[in-house]
Amino acid sequence: MRIDAHQHFWNYSATEYPWIGPGLEQLASDYQPPDLAPLLAAEGLDGSVAVQARQSVDESHWLLDLAAAHPLVKGVVGWVDLRSDRVGDDLHALAANPKFVGVRHVVQDEPDPRFVLGEGFVRGLRQLHQHGLTYDLLLYPNQMPAAIELVALLPEQPFVVDHLAKPRIAAGEIESWDHHIRAIARYENVCCKVSGMVTEAARQGWKRDDFTPYLDVVLEAFGPERLIFGSDWPVCLLAGEYADVAAIPRDYFSRLSVTEQRMIWGDTAARFYGLK
Repeated sequence: MRIDAHQHFWNYSATEYPWIGPGLEQLASDYQPPDLAPLLAAEGLDGSVAVQARQSVDESHWLLDLAAAHPLVKGVVGWVDLRSDRVGDDLHALAANPKFVGVRHVVQDEPDPRFVLGEGFVRGLRQLHQHGLTYDLLLYPNQMPAAIELVALLPEQPFVVDHLAKPRIAAGEIESWDHHIRAIARYENVCCKVSGMVTEAARQGWKRDDFTPYLDVVLEAFGPERLIFGSDWPVCLLAGEYADVAAIPRDYFSRLSVTEQRMIWGDTAARFYGLK
């Protein structure tokens, strides 16, 4: 399978998606599987992994309903309140569906840079492994030190870093991010999504070469066997069309062997998420 391992769906509502505010008006529309299907087909992709966009168990069930109705959705990374006393019940109900493959929390919006090490949060994370679920780390660079401690604390838990941990590409900042992304890559239970880069760059006028220093680092640190392509559609539309976003890793990784490219474009996602 060739997989887009990171995209989102929603029926837009200002109440339910308050993060879609000024400057993000292009996202204030409905985005559904029929909208994504021709974009995947144009890139020769067989399906996608739908990732949560609001912190609601109801949304997790809604995404699973979409996956049941649209075979192109191979897996769902949803949300549960990992700090809740009923997290076990929520995970049990969701994991009964084989397309529920992982959990994510919008950690980047948490003001405490050590949020992921909170006692209640870690207690909930410890329950994922018994359900065969992965965890997506959505972080800013200043939250990486805590994330490194977390992945060391839970070596049996599969983690994936979303969007290269959001380096400040527009500002050309790399040194501190480089140090931390290499540090987290030393843990074999961690993969990294090659996704979300264009919205961290200058959204108007970025060039493919802007991303090369960051791709150099993650390729060296993780190797192709732990890198996963994701478009971050429709959020990526703020800075480029789907084809433009896909062209960045396609061109960069074209230097690799066919086997290594297959890892990045689907094999690793299928293994990591257990996609059927």
